[in-house]
Amino acid sequence: MFTALAFVAIGLLVSAVVAAYFIFATFAFGAGYQPTPKIVAEAMLRYAEVGPRDVVFDLGAGTGAIVFRAARVYRAKVVGAEVEPIRVLILRLRRRFGPAGDRITIRWGNLFDLDFREATVVTAFLWPGAMARLREKFESELAPGVRVVSYYHPIPGWTPVRSDSDLLVYLYRWPEARTAPGATRGTTGGS
Repeated sequence: MFTALAFVAIGLLVSAVVAAYFIFATFAFGAGYQPTPKIVAEAMLRYAEVGPRDVVFDLGAGTGAIVFRAARVYRAKVVGAEVEPIRVLILRLRRRFGPAGDRITIRWGNLFDLDFREATVVTAFLWPGAMARLREKFESELAPGVRVVSYYHPIPGWTPVRSDSDLLVYLYRWPEARTAPGATRGTTGGS
């Protein structure tokens, strides 16, 4: 018969395996796990002026900080793109059992295979290399007026219309983003 100590040991072992998977194994998919802080997710959606008519693409959706907030609070239609299978499972479970699931689509796969023509807002918290690769894709697929909001890493070669140096949030409007390289319009110092 198991003792309380055995249950604790099994629980710790399972927790360690899950943590190791999230921290280390996910790099095999090219996406380390670091959730977007709640204050940043809110700022990103607010800066982009997300509303019920928007189609928000959240690239690297993780466990859904932006996906569920955009659908629930802002009533937008949301497409969450994630490559890592455990996070996709978490996203799908949250969509199924949480509010606003009818406005959320979860796509499992490489975000570079997505078609962005439907998007009115794109959010991203990705590594600098991914942001640089996405720029080309954005420039060929985004419709005029699409708002792109990135956290932590700006889009190389684009000029934000608004940025927050405290939160590290950058808002771009396509195609204006690629004009006036080096300009610093719309910079703010925090919230």
